[in-house]
Amino acid sequence: MGEVPGSPRLIRFGTVEVDLRAGELRKNGVKIKLQEQPFQILAMLLERPGELVTREELQRRLWSADTFVDFEHSLATAVKKLREALGDSADNPRFIETLPKRGYRFIAPVDAVIGPVGTVRERHLPKRWVFAAAGSALVVATAALVALNIAGLRDQLLLIVGARHGVPLPKIESIAVLPLENLSGDAEQEYFADGMTDALITDLGKISALRVISRTSVMRYKQTKKPLPEVAKELNVDGVVEGTVQRSGNRVRITAQLLHAPTDRHLWAESYERDLRDVLALQSELARAIAREVQVKLTPQEQTRLARARPVNPAAHDAYLKGCFFMPIWREVGWKKVIEFFQKAISIDPTYAPAYARLSLAYGYQAHPGIIPPEEAYPKARAAALKALELDDTLAEAHAALSGIRWFEWDWAGAEREAKRAVELDPNGVEAIASYATYLAIMGKSDEAIAEAKRLPDLDPFGSPTLGWIYANSTRFDEAIAHVRKDMERRDHPLLPCFLTNLYAFKGMCAEALATADKFNCGGDCAKAYGLCGRKALARKYARELEAASKREYVDPVHIAWVYVGLGDKEKVLQWYEEGYRKRSTMMVYLKIDELVGRASATVNDAIYDDLRFQDLLRRMNFPP
Repeated sequence: MGEVPGSPRLIRFGTVEVDLRAGELRKNGVKIKLQEQPFQILAMLLERPGELVTREELQRRLWSADTFVDFEHSLATAVKKLREALGDSADNPRFIETLPKRGYRFIAPVDAVIGPVGTVRERHLPKRWVFAAAGSALVVATAALVALNIAGLRDQLLLIVGARHGVPLPKIESIAVLPLENLSGDAEQEYFADGMTDALITDLGKISALRVISRTSVMRYKQTKKPLPEVAKELNVDGVVEGTVQRSGNRVRITAQLLHAPTDRHLWAESYERDLRDVLALQSELARAIAREVQVKLTPQEQTRLARARPVNPAAHDAYLKGCFFMPIWREVGWKKVIEFFQKAISIDPTYAPAYARLSLAYGYQAHPGIIPPEEAYPKARAAALKALELDDTLAEAHAALSGIRWFEWDWAGAEREAKRAVELDPNGVEAIASYATYLAIMGKSDEAIAEAKRLPDLDPFGSPTLGWIYANSTRFDEAIAHVRKDMERRDHPLLPCFLTNLYAFKGMCAEALATADKFNCGGDCAKAYGLCGRKALARKYARELEAASKREYVDPVHIAWVYVGLGDKEKVLQWYEEGYRKRSTMMVYLKIDELVGRASATVNDAIYDDLRFQDLLRRMNFPP
């Protein structure tokens, strides 16, 4: 029998394609094995998406009257197999909804392809496929549901029909890109999938009208089994993007889908395939498509930045992605390995600006924890940042890196200029926002610093404790303590216990400070608090150890000074601050904050800051009065 002209041959929903004539089910382009009966159930549901298909209808179509089977068991088994093939769940359905004792309903938006497979003519299912049984009765019922929203059915109906059928989609103002799944079958390709996730987050983050969750927070959901509404609630987002990445030879294929997070309903899905040289254009195209679907308005500048995507050398991009992959876990692999990947990318393509920007950040991070002396790290960081901006002055990461370098140079006006530009270019960039908030705190602009830092928990709920730090350095200790304690209830971060210990010590709450230090075994990280709270012998022990280590390797002089602040030893404090000035310690930028916090503290000796030598240090570092 020939195919009826105009009838759907291929039906698509999410990342799934159903070939009705061939009896095939494909997911992300891969054929999924499905027995005849479950496939026929799917075909029946797709004939009338959004409508109830009763158990009686299924029985009449698929189980003849003279077939002696346990119908209840057979139907339940067939639907279970169908859900397994689709990756669906009876408890949190995305595709097939069970109506107890009545039947089933297909609830995802559906598109159809008319004509032979491979033709490009696509259209949305005609009305006879969307709601076939209705007539005027359905119109009246729909109007009543929309008006009354009985049992939430209006919201469900809006999601089922979708904007494609003239009904507005749920408003999406915040979004999380969950880690894209690596479909290559090669665990060594995880860096590529993570890199594509990071790139999509970065591109979407350029849109000021959209709140985009940071990479740090979404990566905790890699391979998660949590229901999507639970993930959405934890991240406080309206929309979620999830999908897959498959790399084969010199081709890359990304399949992405957008879901309304609170209800776990599909809103949009698309697949993109490109040559690896065009991977940046692919990423930008995907970001623009998502922006269109969530109906956010792009500024002309944002449109221009998202459209700028030049071809990239695949080998250079590959090395760059490996550097990005290892950067967050540098403690495990070492900075040398991270830096080598960025250097390799640059050696392959000397015009690849993002590699210079990340290289600059890597050099700067090396200096900040005191791994290598700042005077060795920062000239390299400066050269890489300036080269990145010479090649592409719209790179937010390069401006953020240069802002940190201006701190090292005590060029506060330059630091502010670069930090503000980084935030302008990447309004969702947590590092840029944290850097600018920190700059404001350093300058003593507490209210502005707090206002900026309050954006961070919404963008990076499982990231750094910057807001608590800003509260503390604005001498709002009670708010800082409350924030850090709440933070510790939600996550495990290595800085939080010591941070809380010091906050208690500043407040004079020494019993709480010492109890926290003991509970979390803070060790030398809490040496300052030990001195402030009476464990002076232990604090002196850590001071001696740091001084001895400084003769063998680089130890940031400010860390030693802070221990002596706790001990109230003014001469030693000034000696090590002076050493920090001489060695250009990255921690010297917090000297003005040290004074503000120290004077507000119940336990720190104010005489340290009254000394003319301390005030002279502030002057030499160009701090404003």
